[in-house]
Amino acid sequence: METFAEIRDHVRARYQLSHEEPFMLGLEVPVGREGRRQNVFLAEIKDSDNRRFLRLETTLAPLADHDPEKCLRVNLMLRVGYLAVGDLESVAFIKMCENLAYRNLDPEMLDFMIARVAEQADGMEETLTGGGDWF
Repeated sequence: METFAEIRDHVRARYQLSHEEPFMLGLEVPVGREGRRQNVFLAEIKDSDNRRFLRLETTLAPLADHDPEKCLRVNLMLRVGYLAVGDLESVAFIKMCENLAYRNLDPEMLDFMIARVAEQADGMEETLTGGGDWF
């Protein structure tokens, strides 16, 4: 996959879109127990050398309810994705992200990473929110 347009076409055919902009898509990915879903956002980003990457991002829980140091320690254990902090309506939230280089991206890898990030994030969200399914 070499362009965001190719990614968009692939994703439209396989997932329910919840958000769509020129270089950002929101997906509802079914995960875990019946009825649970995880919203995953895909966005094109570029590095300082203008190389393109696809960022997968999903929100887990409000940061204020959790110890940021523990979040950093969890990052050491993650094999896929990393935790970050981002604002949602001026409130800091813990997010799970993954960046994929376009040059290494094919449809199978994209599907695998969407499913993996969504499932892992949903499990963490369920733990952090006491069973809630906020995102």
